[in-house]
Amino acid sequence: MNSEWKPVIAIKGLSRFYGRRKKRVEAIRNISFEIGRGEVFGLIGPDGAGKTTIIQILAGVLDAHKGAAIVDGVDVVSNPEAVKSQLGYMPQGLGVNLYESLSVKENIEFFRDLRKLPRETYERNRESLLKMTRLEPFIDRRARDLSGGMRQKLALICTLIHLPDVILLDEPTTGVDPISRQEFWQIIHRLVQERKVTILLSTSYMDEAERCHRIGLVHEGILFKQGTPQSIKNKAMGHYAKVIANPQIDALKVLQARDDVLSTEVFGDEIHFRLEGDLHEVESHLSNQRIWVREITTLEPSLEDVFLQLLSSAKQQKLTLHVAPRDLSSTMTPIKCDAVSRRFGGFVAVDGVDLHVEKGEIFGLLGPNGAGKTTIIKMMCGLLEPSEGSIRIAGFDIKSQKDRVWAHIGYMSQHFSLYRDLSVQQNLRLYSDLYGVVGADFNGLTASLGLAEFRSRLAGALPIGLRQRLSLLCAVLHGPPVLFLDEPTSGVDPQARRVFWDLIYSLSRESGVTILVSTHYMDEADHCDRLGLMDQGRLIAVDSPAGLKRDSERRGGKLLEVETLDYARAMDALARDFPNTVLYGDRVHLRSLNPAADQSRALALLNAAGIVDAQIKTSLLSMDETFIDFIRNAEMTHA
Repeated sequence: MNSEWKPVIAIKGLSRFYGRRKKRVEAIRNISFEIGRGEVFGLIGPDGAGKTTIIQILAGVLDAHKGAAIVDGVDVVSNPEAVKSQLGYMPQGLGVNLYESLSVKENIEFFRDLRKLPRETYERNRESLLKMTRLEPFIDRRARDLSGGMRQKLALICTLIHLPDVILLDEPTTGVDPISRQEFWQIIHRLVQERKVTILLSTSYMDEAERCHRIGLVHEGILFKQGTPQSIKNKAMGHYAKVIANPQIDALKVLQARDDVLSTEVFGDEIHFRLEGDLHEVESHLSNQRIWVREITTLEPSLEDVFLQLLSSAKQQKLTLHVAPRDLSSTMTPIKCDAVSRRFGGFVAVDGVDLHVEKGEIFGLLGPNGAGKTTIIKMMCGLLEPSEGSIRIAGFDIKSQKDRVWAHIGYMSQHFSLYRDLSVQQNLRLYSDLYGVVGADFNGLTASLGLAEFRSRLAGALPIGLRQRLSLLCAVLHGPPVLFLDEPTSGVDPQARRVFWDLIYSLSRESGVTILVSTHYMDEADHCDRLGLMDQGRLIAVDSPAGLKRDSERRGGKLLEVETLDYARAMDALARDFPNTVLYGDRVHLRSLNPAADQSRALALLNAAGIVDAQIKTSLLSMDETFIDFIRNAEMTHA
């Protein structure tokens, strides 16, 4: 590190506990790290890891019990009030620091008064921030009427109105759609580029870690690894690979039975796995089991792969969930929407949607906040009637046979439909009584999901990953042939998410349950067989994840990734000739329809700017970038 480098944020041995000595719980233990000026540092980890505790101590709103913390020259531990005027702090939650009944303008003015900003300074800062966030057209709209993405951008304006040099952001994009997330990150990187702002943020999205200059991995109150995203990925042990094979379910079972395969995960028609042995031997083993191997190759591990590996080197826990769903005719389409629309007064929430989902299929429904996903799911579940069109679920009409539909579907909401003051066993008995289930083997079911030792524990006292499994079990106790999952992994740690998707896969492939799932995690979209992208009430695209990526590449070009130490100047040098250029952590991303020619042109522009260390490579298009491309193209088409 440069000898002249001085940290803007420096903490050493920071600890905080809750409760009395005999029942003391350590929220964070002996945390130490430093952040320099103009750096984006991410605290990465699941809910309950200790990220919020660290940020609240640095913001001066929570006391530390041990250790030291300096923020921009202020000793936060001994003088927490002194730091509050020098930083911007945005707490967790969608616009949690906003006043619902006030307009955009009134909220900003309220924070001006709190900060006691001179009128001239306030006007200048407000104009700049409104332009940056593109909220000026909505200046008179009340906060409660803004979309989730708009609320977060308004909350950011209120946080930045005094233009602080240090910004603390706690889970700033949770619950925000991918387009709003990208715009949020563009604002963050502009602040870093133009004003050398120091930013500490927390997130449970592993893909957002890639956008940070450096990250710290936090788990159960311990910061157990820190460095650049790439340096942490380089710590992966063993090999990662992917295989496309038929029958897929047989290939998965063979891989999971091998001692040298430590983890498996299904992504559409691909199986990703971590291997300690020889890849060619695995291929031979699959072929000897009469499994057709279409493709098998090594794979670069994701940051999530490495995060989970660093937490545990043990073989992945295998859980199962088998149900006997009610029989459906082999020719019946379990989910069928024909020209479905829904109006609320003059507002069209869903506009002429045609959607058919086949038996045993995992179908993902994606879209920005306000796209109409929740409305159409509510109609399919019989909670809202369509204004136009028809919906048949498991062969029953949603208007005239609503009771029959309810008996044939399972539903799991984002917040889990459990009774928190009942035990695991009591929740299961309640749901079995509600659905008229007789003779359910609760002991066997809880054992298969790793819940056996928690049968007498209250649902509200379970870790969130176990509550998630219990909620799923309650939703399928009655053997529904159709299952609806509404943002089922929100707030769940990466390890629990992987276990959950294994269960979803087994329900689909082994029990034949048809599953429709909505999610904001774009990496989860790759688990689905097909995806439906919604925007402004319309279904704008339906295809497999791979098919959508191919379509996006044909229209918008391949992804070029620029690596250089001087990434900020590289961004400036390329932005004029490549308007779609975005900063992605310490790398620059751009799309190209002519990669070879554009690589040469980009290198020439970088060399002319004095940047001689740049390397440019073609990279795989992510689902996140694919989603954004489709939505923006649809909005231009219907403008």
